[in-house]
Amino acid sequence: MTVRAEIRKLLTTRTPLLLFAAAQLLVVAGISGVMAKRDDIAATETQRAAVSHIGLVSLFALVLGIMAVAGEYRHRTISDTYLTTPGRARVVLAKLGVYSIAGLVFGGGAAVTALAAAAIWLTAKGESLAIGSGDLWQTIVGGVLWNALFGAIGVGVGALITNLMGAIAAALAWIALIEGIVGQLVGDARDWLPFALGSALDNLPTADSGPTQWAAGLALAAYAVAFAAAAMLTTVRRDVT
Repeated sequence: MTVRAEIRKLLTTRTPLLLFAAAQLLVVAGISGVMAKRDDIAATETQRAAVSHIGLVSLFALVLGIMAVAGEYRHRTISDTYLTTPGRARVVLAKLGVYSIAGLVFGGGAAVTALAAAAIWLTAKGESLAIGSGDLWQTIVGGVLWNALFGAIGVGVGALITNLMGAIAAALAWIALIEGIVGQLVGDARDWLPFALGSALDNLPTADSGPTQWAAGLALAAYAVAFAAAAMLTTVRRDVT
């Protein structure tokens, strides 16, 4: 019942659709930028760089996950949600599952858009998509998983920072600014920070150092688990009245 309720909430609001549409525009714009500037668009590495924009859609999955919890605090529906479900931890777990799947959907949609956009660009220039390349599919699958994991992390962030705008601002500030600053202070350990792990999971052609794709995926999953555990511990004890 809890999972069903979360799915209903997700599907009956316009925000997820708007975020999904914006994500597709980001993918098309990113791929067009790569294809328009590069002369070697037939090269697998160039095509990987183009479709790696699937991973950037994870920002939208992150925001959606944050809204799953912090949005309920903002609209004051969180009390009803907890009252209708025995055990707040079950609510958090349900949100984690639903919004991880939502992240997969975002990533999958971005993958379809990326392949279509890249194919159109390549066909227009008399080339073809390297559809049989294992490296290309590694980038695609990694980008999709990045979306799923950031969806889960978003739920954790939203449960920890219940102010919606504050949570979104903190998450985006970490990605855009703070992680870079912290990275300068911790040296090689910067490769194990969340966004850097996402880039490694996306298997970008420029990611010559740092963790392997598998290690990055496991480490990013560990972040998701840590955020989920912290979210459940704080949610159970927090007064929402």
